[in-house]
This record gives sequence, C-alpha cells and structure tokens, in this order.
Amino acid sequence: MSKFGELIDVNIPVLLNFFTEWNEQSTAMHPILRDVAAALGDKAKVIKIDVEKNKELAEALRVKGLPTLIVYKDGEMKWRESGEQDANTLIGVVQQFL
Repeated sequence: MSKFGELIDVNIPVLLNFFTEWNEQSTAMHPILRDVAAALGDKAKVIKIDVEKNKELAEALRVKGLPTLIVYKDGEMKWRESGEQDANTLIGVVQQFL
C-alpha cells in the first residue's frame, strides 16, 4: 500500500485502470489505454492494476465493477468511473487535471 501512495502522490495526473484478465471489458481497454498513454506522453501516467494480484488495494478502494478507472493527482482522487471508456473521453478527463 505504501508503494501505491508513491505512485499517486505526484504532480501529474495518474490514470489507474483496475482490471482482470478474465473480464472481457477489462481486456478490451488495453489498446485504448495504450492510445491514451501515447497521446498524453509524459504529461500523465497510465497504470494498469490487476485486481487478482492486488486484492487488498482493490478492496481498500472499493473496486466492484470492472474495468474501474480512477484519476489521481497529488495523491487525491479527482475522477472515477466504472465500465468501458473510449480513448477521447479518457484523454479529455486527464487533460482537465494537467
């Protein structure tokens, strides 16, 4: 959990994607997230978190639906949504916090 704090306590937006390999909507987000990361470059971070390997974190953040996408900046949650999102929507959301 302390490593998680280090991940999100930065002054650029961090887009977290909580997923599992067995969830089709989750795996469908992977190419979309690659596009988002490419579009934002070093202005933001995009991080995928497998809930199967990070159950404690997923429970602490009350991740229920997959995929769950959360934007943090300076250690504070700024935006959260469950379900598939398109690249343009995610880019627009993250750009609000640049």
